[in-house]
This record gives sequence, structure tokens and C-alpha cells, in this order.
Amino acid sequence: MAKDMTLLWGSGSPPCWRVMIVLEEKNLQGYNSKLLSFEKGEHKSAEVMSMNPRGQLPSFKHGSKVLNESYAACMYLESQFKSQGNKLIPDCPAEQAMMYQRMFEGLTLAQKMADVIYYSWKVPEAERHDSAVKRNKENLSTELKLWEEYLQKTSGSFVAGKSFSLADVSVFPGVAYLFRFGLTEERYPQLTAYYNSLKERPSIKASWPPTWLESPQGQDMLKDV
Repeated sequence: MAKDMTLLWGSGSPPCWRVMIVLEEKNLQGYNSKLLSFEKGEHKSAEVMSMNPRGQLPSFKHGSKVLNESYAACMYLESQFKSQGNKLIPDCPAEQAMMYQRMFEGLTLAQKMADVIYYSWKVPEAERHDSAVKRNKENLSTELKLWEEYLQKTSGSFVAGKSFSLADVSVFPGVAYLFRFGLTEERYPQLTAYYNSLKERPSIKASWPPTWLESPQGQDMLKDV
């Protein structure tokens, strides 16, 4: 089954990591995995462009079916292999509603994180403003405090209830990225506990970004957020 699957991915990319976590959770190891380098521009290669004309990773293919959006790939895999591996969408309507809510709120968290981390990369130097940097950091801080409240209500183990779900698949890689870029553990105790707990989950350990293993020391860009 997994031999019919191909994943083109980049190390450290939260969207790529989401798909890899689901593949692990659904016991779909053995898929065709190809690690590409963002630094070398390999995500713009002909191989990627043939699957994903946006030139982005991940690029995922199952048989003749191509899914390049990480949320779409994760939801597809859970739907197609519902009875295999770990169940990632709860049956209880209330729990399922919460899962979808937190899952898609994760996109807002990811965007506010990107506004801070990638500001200098995305905005031309002549158009950068200290006030924008300050505002982006304040917006991210407000967002993180919201997630602190969410985790406090669920006792911190999972973002959407009592079990690991697609909400965690979607949100955890971004949380790990935040700490990789220097988020202060003391300032966000619930997120810290969540991160420390889930980073030991087998599917997450098995798919941990290899570049992070090679260089455990991250950056301190978020130390004052």
C-alpha cells in the first residue's frame, strides 16, 4: 500500500512534517520518501513542479492522486486508512467539532508565526518598519496566550481533547518550530509541557527533522515574544 505513495519533502517544514506524522500514525512506513533541500532550491525542480506547479513542499502522491496541501493530504490519509493504525478523527460529535476547530485555528497560529520569523525574508529592506516588527510580535504573543488557555482547559496533553488527533498533527509541528526559534519556555508553560510531552510520541520522534538532529541548537529570534 505505502509503496504506491511518494512524498517529496523538506526538513524542518511544518507542512511536510504533518504528512509524515500521519503516515507514521497510520502504519504506512515504506513509502517513497525523497528529502529535498530548500537551500539548494530543489523545491523548484522539474520533479516537484510536475507534481506541484506552485513549487512548494510537501508534494504527495498516492497512485495517480496528488495532494500538495498538507491538511488535504492528512485528511485524505485518515479517510482512506481509517481502520489502520491510530484513529485521528474522534467519533464523538463534540470531540470531532473541537478537533476541526483547533485544527483550522492552527493555520492562524502558523500565519502569525510566519509574520515574525519570515518578515526580513519576505519584506524588502526599504519597506521594513520597526513598528511592523513590534506589531507582528505582539500579535503572535496574543495568539500564543490563546493557545495557553486552550491547553489549560484540556490539561495540556492534546489540543482538542483527551486523545491525539489531526488537530495535534496540524499544530504540533508549528509549536516545535516556535521553540526551535527561541520561544521562552518560562513564559508559555502550557505550550512547553505540550511540546515536551508530544516530542516523545513515536510518530513524531520517527519523523523528527534530520537537520534539527544534526544541529540541535536553534535560533533566538522569538526570545522576546
